[in-house]
Amino acid sequence: MKLLVIRFSALGDVAMTVPVIDAVARTWPQAEITVLSRPFVQPLFARMPANVRFRGVDLDAYKGLGGLFRLYRELKKENAYEAVADLHDVLRTRVLRFLFRLGGLRTAHIDKGRKGRKALVRPEHKIRKQLPTSFQRYADVFRRLGLPAEVHFRSIYEGGQGETRLFADVAGKPDGTDWIGFAPFAAHRGKQLPENTARSLIRLLARRPGTHLFLFGGKADAPTLEQWARGLSPVTVVAGKLKLEQELALMSHLKLMVSMDSANMHLASLAGTPVVSVWGATHPLAGFMGWNQRTEWAVQTDTLACRPCSIFGNKPCLRGDYACLARLTAEDILYKISLILNKNNHA
Repeated sequence: MKLLVIRFSALGDVAMTVPVIDAVARTWPQAEITVLSRPFVQPLFARMPANVRFRGVDLDAYKGLGGLFRLYRELKKENAYEAVADLHDVLRTRVLRFLFRLGGLRTAHIDKGRKGRKALVRPEHKIRKQLPTSFQRYADVFRRLGLPAEVHFRSIYEGGQGETRLFADVAGKPDGTDWIGFAPFAAHRGKQLPENTARSLIRLLARRPGTHLFLFGGKADAPTLEQWARGLSPVTVVAGKLKLEQELALMSHLKLMVSMDSANMHLASLAGTPVVSVWGATHPLAGFMGWNQRTEWAVQTDTLACRPCSIFGNKPCLRGDYACLARLTAEDILYKISLILNKNNHA
């Protein structure tokens, strides 16, 4: 089967496709799989089995219905696809899916479980139950196309680590200390720690014996992180200094990553690194926990009746004070860090 797999954004959601696509490719080596996504995510798929290829697309060059029809014709000309797996299910992927279906191809798309999500985050009478994970939802798409697979993914490095040469100029080389990453930012207020909590954790980790702390984020976050790290050692700001391939390699050498419910949680998971994930307005029950991560490593408060109030953290706080994040302390996070480090030391 020649299969086209579509998932354009966001980075964390694209990252969550990796364990499933890897499993399908290994289970069905006769399948020819093409992953269609934005060019910058290509490093996520660089170590896939040989029957997977990546096709980047600049969506700005294919705007509107006319642009999507042109993209459809290009894809059809490039490869005689037999089926389409839509792992995104947004307007542009629905249009592409429709065009391929008119051309006689089998298609399947993700069921996002909107009814269950609404019940989980509604203001009153919430139904707090574990929803299917994104990994399960993605796997269901392939199953409906006749490609079921058990996912036994370890890391993009297959249990190993990335090459140190990729990040050594910025981060140095492993030296026997505990390398810990911290990504304190998120796309939405409902998923981001208050500044005083984040800075307190940085200071506590900087004082921890035998620890080297790395601060992750986007290029725009770098000045803020540099300010927070000023005068603290050993703390290295890598935000904005590494490309995705380099970040993944560095993450594979960390003892653990501390991340909000954001893309960095998923990137570290792909690198096979334990993650202390921090949750505010969102909740692991929605199905977005990182691959192979444990709920007991998550930092969250379950004492608020209003939580969770958002699937993606983008809704204004009903209370107005973001208590779900404000009540979390640096010490809460440090405790979870100690659980992982003690586990690793006794492994």
